[in-house]
Amino acid sequence: MKQLGVFEDIKEAINCAYEAQKILMRDFTTMDRDRFIDAIKEKILPVVEEETVNEFNETGYGRLEQKLMKNIGSISDQVGTSALKSNIMASSAGLTVEYDAPYGLVGALTPVTNGLVTIACNSMCMIAAGNTVVFNAHPAAKEAAAMAVNLINEAVVEAGGPENLATMVRIPTKETLDVIMTDPKVQLLIGTGGEGMVNLLMGASKKCIAAGPGNPPVIIDETADVKKAAQTLIEMVPFENNMLCITEKVAFVVESVYDEFIEELKNCKARVLTDEEVEKVIALCIQEKPDGGYSPNKKYVGKNANVILEDAGVTPSDYDLQLAVIEADVENPFVPCEQLMPIFPVVKCKDFAEAMDRAVEAEHGYRHSAAIWSTDMHRITEFGRRIDTTCYAANGPTVAATGVGGTGTGSATIATHTGEGFTDPSTFCRVRRFAMAGGDGYVV
Repeated sequence: MKQLGVFEDIKEAINCAYEAQKILMRDFTTMDRDRFIDAIKEKILPVVEEETVNEFNETGYGRLEQKLMKNIGSISDQVGTSALKSNIMASSAGLTVEYDAPYGLVGALTPVTNGLVTIACNSMCMIAAGNTVVFNAHPAAKEAAAMAVNLINEAVVEAGGPENLATMVRIPTKETLDVIMTDPKVQLLIGTGGEGMVNLLMGASKKCIAAGPGNPPVIIDETADVKKAAQTLIEMVPFENNMLCITEKVAFVVESVYDEFIEELKNCKARVLTDEEVEKVIALCIQEKPDGGYSPNKKYVGKNANVILEDAGVTPSDYDLQLAVIEADVENPFVPCEQLMPIFPVVKCKDFAEAMDRAVEAEHGYRHSAAIWSTDMHRITEFGRRIDTTCYAANGPTVAATGVGGTGTGSATIATHTGEGFTDPSTFCRVRRFAMAGGDGYVV
């Protein structure tokens, strides 16, 4: 079955998207772009449950009901051209206006953990900005990606727009990514993934927006509402089996409230593993890298906690276990590793100063996300300065910055390494300046 925007040859995918961008800017207005974005939402949302099931079956990652919630929310909330910025400078000498303008064709690398929603939301961002996009989807999620690209193009064409505003190669590989990175028609690169992906994209001779890895720590000090902290973390950490890069991955708890925190986790039906069980889970889930450090066993990324326990030779819980807890020291490999699993290490610290030092070390300078539970504003401020992350939350989950339990907006791409932060259509724009000289345009 032919799928619009999906090509067998990567060069054809690039060329068609490149030509489509010219048509978009020549023949259509910003109002048309918003109309296309609305049409994409109207096309995808009625079938999002079916497509989310297909993505889940293809990748095996996460929890289906939570993945569906995430996909519906992210696609529904995606903004259009209202996010584009302008700046006006005026004086008796004339009027100058700065506009957000498109780069042209954007090359995008998508993650297996968040494929469908990344393609849908990044495509809408690009269209709002006046760009087109060629995707190199993750090979393990290429079928879901192809269906998303097809739906996007169907929606735009049915709304009277041009075909191929989003394209992809049907069989994505490292070689097809190399073509995207080196083709002069591609003016901007964006990608989500680990350190290797970030280094690869940043090594290209063109602008790059990179959403790199994260190992978000959370501190709970002796002034915190410990019960609320435990309840919140139990709710948010295992969401999608801890695959969200923004979600807390390790807790550092001040000694005087440590036992209380562990008990509250148990009250919320978390399971605290024994030392013997911990060793089995580590052996199954964590791999030592040749150059030092640790990486997760990809087979168990995004898997349910009971699946991990059973495969590790540990008797699973007799209920749908959301989160397994490890009482860890800083040498435990789960502490420095972005494991992307519902296995949560908790480290006892003698005081706030030690907790802060440990948290900064565990975050690795990724500058992604972090959180703290404390009623001491001085400590909240001090840790915020030390950790220096793109996203920082106090007395709530890290996802509070996206509007979940706090104020904010979501983003399919949180650019940490390159500094753009939570992206929206304006992120994928360059700034153009138009000047009317000689006093023209200044009517005051």
